[in-house]
Amino acid sequence: MVAWTAPATTGSGGAVAGVSAVVVNYNAGPALLACVASLRDAGVREVVVADNASTDGSCPALAGADPATRVLATGANLGYGGGANRGVAATTGDLVLVCNPDVVVEHDAVAALAAALRADAGLALVGPRLSDPAGNVYPSPRRFPGMVDSVGHAFVGLVWPGNPFTRRYRMLDDDRARAAAVDWVSGACFLARRSAWEELGGFDEAYFMYAEDVDLCWRAHRAGWRVGFEPAARVAHRQGVSTDQVPYRMIVRHHRSLLRFFRRSAPPGHRWLLPAVAAGLALRTVLACAQRRLQVRRER
Repeated sequence: MVAWTAPATTGSGGAVAGVSAVVVNYNAGPALLACVASLRDAGVREVVVADNASTDGSCPALAGADPATRVLATGANLGYGGGANRGVAATTGDLVLVCNPDVVVEHDAVAALAAALRADAGLALVGPRLSDPAGNVYPSPRRFPGMVDSVGHAFVGLVWPGNPFTRRYRMLDDDRARAAAVDWVSGACFLARRSAWEELGGFDEAYFMYAEDVDLCWRAHRAGWRVGFEPAARVAHRQGVSTDQVPYRMIVRHHRSLLRFFRRSAPPGHRWLLPAVAAGLALRTVLACAQRRLQVRRER
């Protein structure tokens, strides 16, 4: 398990050659300092924080703790994709780690991801094994779900998280100890090959939050690239540091992004389903907001 306290020093290990890191920040508070400190300890020497108009003092605090980190002010809250694109453009490495500010990477994680990309020229990007701070594994590698699994995961998953539709989509029955080619990996943390990133044009900024990672990986496959999962690289992810500040707005944005991705990726024979998918996602938005409200009431 990775501790969430920032290390006292940046570590004594050597740099991971050719790797830059971009952290997209929005009012992440102390988590940002812990994230950058872990990247330093993992051997990343060029770190750029793309800051989406934070007002919590996290960037001034980072400047005091690690003056070598470049803070790139985007000027507004551009969303995850917009911030990441500007951050990557400001880096120089041929491999770029893109991550949330609420992750902490283990000492050898970046080196393991870099080794996976350098060993396979066909990989556009590779994701690590993600877990929460308690050590529970997060389903980072996933499949592009078919219509049946999408509907089952969307609605049955609200009341039965372990349903078979969700298990297939999240690859929960696959061997998580084995490196593998997968359909897509979570955008919370991944290492991308710059040449592939530039060929694909980075994230599509039409996605403010959510599904930009699915879309990027989908476009990578269409362009002839592959996506990898490397469990030897371990990263702790405390979800929701930024998004939980406006949870209902994020639920709405999540479902809008899913609709956008369906519109882009649906085969021509399935386009007629767009009105039904839009109606279904609108219904699920209402149900997810109600579920969140009940959760908040229970926690009071």
